[in-house]
Amino acid sequence: MLRVIYRGMLFRRKSSGAASIFGALELRVMEAVWRRSAPVSVRDLVAEFDGTAYTTLMTTLDRLHRKGMLDREKTGRAFVYHARYSREQIESGMAARALESLLDRSAAEPVLSYFIDEVSRCDARLLDELERLVQEKRREQGRR
Repeated sequence: MLRVIYRGMLFRRKSSGAASIFGALELRVMEAVWRRSAPVSVRDLVAEFDGTAYTTLMTTLDRLHRKGMLDREKTGRAFVYHARYSREQIESGMAARALESLLDRSAAEPVLSYFIDEVSRCDARLLDELERLVQEKRREQGRR
């Protein structure tokens, strides 16, 4: 777990992106499903998961289906699974929910300030891109 100190306060940063909503095996299974363009069965995946029992993979795929991450259909006696969402869609949705919750509060200014600090720390070009996007959004809102 990564620790971050911001303005004298210590925060523990959990895994980011998709890793923060999936268990370790669930994430490995999702990554295996995302790599394939065709639906997959447990049998298709078992060779990739050395040391993981067939039934464990079957349970993990079923759990991901019940969580709404995978769609499945019966083919013969087995199910085949495919991702309902891409990794990018999942991470984008998580980011949107996190930002909505942070900006919903009355004290959005510190969040924006920290965001700007981090963007400029990472890459000055990102700060320029952020400014361009803000200007574009202002023009777009002015047209309405």
